[in-house]
Amino acid sequence: MTEAIPNPKSSKLAKNRLYLDCYKYMQSEKLALPTIPDVSVKIRRAINEPKANSSRIARVVQIDPSITARLIKISNSPLYRGRRKIESCPEAITRLGLKAAQDIITVFALKAVFNAKTGIIRRKMQELWSHSSHVAAISAVLAHKTPGFDPDRAMLAGLIHDIGIVPILGYADRQPDILASPTDLAETVKELRSEIGVQIIRRWDFPTDFEDVVNHAENWYRDSGPQATYADIVMISQLHSFIGKVDIKKMPKMDELPAYKKLAAGNLDADLSINILDQVKDEIEHVRAMLS
Repeated sequence: MTEAIPNPKSSKLAKNRLYLDCYKYMQSEKLALPTIPDVSVKIRRAINEPKANSSRIARVVQIDPSITARLIKISNSPLYRGRRKIESCPEAITRLGLKAAQDIITVFALKAVFNAKTGIIRRKMQELWSHSSHVAAISAVLAHKTPGFDPDRAMLAGLIHDIGIVPILGYADRQPDILASPTDLAETVKELRSEIGVQIIRRWDFPTDFEDVVNHAENWYRDSGPQATYADIVMISQLHSFIGKVDIKKMPKMDELPAYKKLAAGNLDADLSINILDQVKDEIEHVRAMLS
């Protein structure tokens, strides 16, 4: 017996085949979720070994020359830069630390998830990657300026905040005739991105607080308590990423948001201004370029 789909919230959704199909497969746990890239799995396994060290981890990382090069490059970036230039993979991992290296390698590897065969969906995936990597770069720099947060973890949080959209695009890629109009995709994303995103976070065994990142990336007036969280970092980063792209009149004022107030009150430097991210735009673009 097939599971009945609840009454759609509007007559529009009742006519949206993409929504109805994705919802049905999501509920039955048959929606094809992306798998975490193999290199990330290998790194996680290697780091959890009792004798894990930088040299052992480097041997695994160096299987992928592209990730190796970017790991060295980010270890020399303003986020992690030390007194001397890093020139080898083991040195980069030593500077970053094993856990940070794992998060960063996962960030670099995740680009492979944002892929499609058909032209229209491939462009949508590229747009999603561009947006997600921009938010990831801002999150990393904002976390770097905020005591108590790790740039690498914030970067990963920023990158996966919209991960729930990937399976929706993936389904549309396999069923190209199902998209009757761009509105169908927008409606489906709006209704299902969070639920599907949480399924992926759990499948990938990511930190549980990343579920809040997925659920509340655009819940602008949410107040989770007195302490700022990675969800707050990603929310403010995403709002900043919209500058120049979205009608400012449709966006909330940043300094009115609980997330911003928490970051400003006790976690950021005293010279904080609402334009702090404008002041470090070169750092943001540097990180963004590495992700691209």
